[in-house]
Amino acid sequence: MKFLKYALLLGISAALMWFAVRGQDLSRVGHYIRTANYFWLGLTLVISTLGYFSRGYRWQMQLAASGTPAPFWTVYHAMMVGYLANLVLPRAGEVIRCSVLRRTGGVPVQVALGTVVTERVIDVLVLLSLLGLTLALDFKTFWVFVTEQLLAGRADALARNRTPLLLAALGGLLLLGAAAFALVRNLERLRQLAFFNRAVVFARGLLAGVFSVRRLEHKWLFVAHTLFTWGVYFLLDYLAFFCFPETYGLGMKAGLAVLTFGSFGMAAPVAGGIGPFHVLVQGILLAYGISKEAGIAYALVVHGAQTLLVVLLGGISFVAVAAHDKGTLSAEAAALAQEPIITMSNEQ
Repeated sequence: MKFLKYALLLGISAALMWFAVRGQDLSRVGHYIRTANYFWLGLTLVISTLGYFSRGYRWQMQLAASGTPAPFWTVYHAMMVGYLANLVLPRAGEVIRCSVLRRTGGVPVQVALGTVVTERVIDVLVLLSLLGLTLALDFKTFWVFVTEQLLAGRADALARNRTPLLLAALGGLLLLGAAAFALVRNLERLRQLAFFNRAVVFARGLLAGVFSVRRLEHKWLFVAHTLFTWGVYFLLDYLAFFCFPETYGLGMKAGLAVLTFGSFGMAAPVAGGIGPFHVLVQGILLAYGISKEAGIAYALVVHGAQTLLVVLLGGISFVAVAAHDKGTLSAEAAALAQEPIITMSNEQ
């Protein structure tokens, strides 16, 4: 089943990439990529590295607040190994980094996973705020683009026929209600199951990590790191405009739009956001008058550079984690070698 799942996700990525480049002059795309000013791209990579350090420190603050502190480099290496895993196994990186942190820092998986859930909730809230800000600052641009180019007259038809959407929403509510009723009705039976009790213990640890943000010692520092991280993301997209003559004149509103919709693409459950990121970024740049060829070239260069950076930093962290595991095994072997050997003789 897992193989089929990953094969399906890979197929979705490939289909979206085909959709992004179909009907385009690939020689022009190649020309844009070859003639790009990579000085600005190198600058974004340096800034992005600082962003990863900031994100690692923010996670360390959450772990300390949950009562399971760990050294910064231990936390950072676990995080980067998780990001590296996400390039291959969509959404598995969160669990993998928590598992790595358990081995290297002794932090329970459920607590670490709870802090990751909190991190994701905060990111979603920030992203929704950015979406509202983006639409408020340049609503007319997006409205014209969506109604005249994407929907091309189909918006009125969707507005007139709302029955399928209402039926789907009603069906979802009924299913949720039935599941809740079944859970309450069989709660006593479930409490007698060992699996259910283990799940309750896991959930309690998860909640401890989730609510760790309420016990932060320096809440404003946590907020500052959050803002810094998203500020770094904005600079990555905005400074990359200067790589191409076609996007050189785009302003901060366009940079904010690329950040917002590109983040939605990266959040899609596919490996490394490949496909959704490119389609969304190309579409946003098209709304600002950038050709499809220049838009996909921008998306390929930005995404490719960030992927290579994750491979580099994640690879270094993977080696560091492997060295730690090897050192731990060596220490355990040495300790076992020093234990006295107890021999027993048969009684006469």
